Amino acid sequence: MKKLNINSFEEVIIERSDYSLEKCKSILKEEVTAIIGYGPQGYGQGLNMRDQGFNVILGLRKGASWDKALADGWVESKNLFGIEDAVKKGTIIQYLLSDAGQIQVWPIVKNNLKPGDALYFSHGFGIVFNKDTGIIPPDNVDVVLVAPKGSGLTVRTHFQSGKGINSSFAIHQDFTGNARERCLATAFAIGSGHSFETTFEKEVHSDLTGERCVLMGLLQGAFLAQYEVLREHGHSPSEAYNETIEEALQSLYPLISEKGMDWMYSNCSTTAQRGALDWAPKFKETLKPVIEDCYQKVLSGEEARRSIKSNSQPNYRTELNKELEEINNQEMWIAGKELRKLRPENL
Repeated sequence: MKKLNINSFEEVIIERSDYSLEKCKSILKEEVTAIIGYGPQGYGQGLNMRDQGFNVILGLRKGASWDKALADGWVESKNLFGIEDAVKKGTIIQYLLSDAGQIQVWPIVKNNLKPGDALYFSHGFGIVFNKDTGIIPPDNVDVVLVAPKGSGLTVRTHFQSGKGINSSFAIHQDFTGNARERCLATAFAIGSGHSFETTFEKEVHSDLTGERCVLMGLLQGAFLAQYEVLREHGHSPSEAYNETIEEALQSLYPLISEKGMDWMYSNCSTTAQRGALDWAPKFKETLKPVIEDCYQKVLSGEEARRSIKSNSQPNYRTELNKELEEINNQEMWIAGKELRKLRPENL
């Protein structure tokens, strides 16, 4: 375990060395992990556990996900089953469908849970917003969360490269008295490097805010705003893209990731340094009220209800594809597709 003290806020971080592969296998030796869903998280977590020799099965409906699982080496009636059969066979039920999918399939899962099972989530949405989702577990099961800090695809690629990915974990309900050990053993079995304790509520509130703001929504909005300003003032598509996105992704963000923003400020040109120092407070002043508004809408459940309502519409996929196509057709990203081909590694 590692202890952090940041501005007098103390945290205990669980490390991979606390849960070696041998320890995880010992804790989980009598368990059957049933992964329900084969989207990015089901794919990444499932293959990582399978590759390390854990007793893991998939529960899927026949269709695209089922076919992908077969292509990835899962075998029908051996470690690939229908959802109902997988829940019946499993003792740790990793519920990794989309939020909308979890709502739809919950009656099947709930009706086949057994006393002492562990119900495992990688997102707190279904539990925290249970008035809207209807996902209320019975009292006689453990309810735990392991939320990797990245997409399921990253969970997989980091595992394959030997790096692991950090995660957060939470215990919502401890029926067996062993929920924490089951949770942490599974966290490191799926490839976590470190795991940070949280609650279901804090995980979902921070996650939904991040997605809507700095991780995706705000990022797309900021990229597009700067690109459009540059184009409107006569800059070429390649110049606007390079100065808005390419330099950020290829040069600055990797350095910030490795060394921190404080290092970046200390190691850029004096002109860039002065400009960033002067303009950062202005952006904070403008953006913080918007992010606070977003957080309050997440906290109240308004964002969850809007998501559930939208995702449950019969024409949801059609309308979503229209929105995604709009982004795909933005000149900024058309330029990006062409300019990425010119990166040295692609020549």
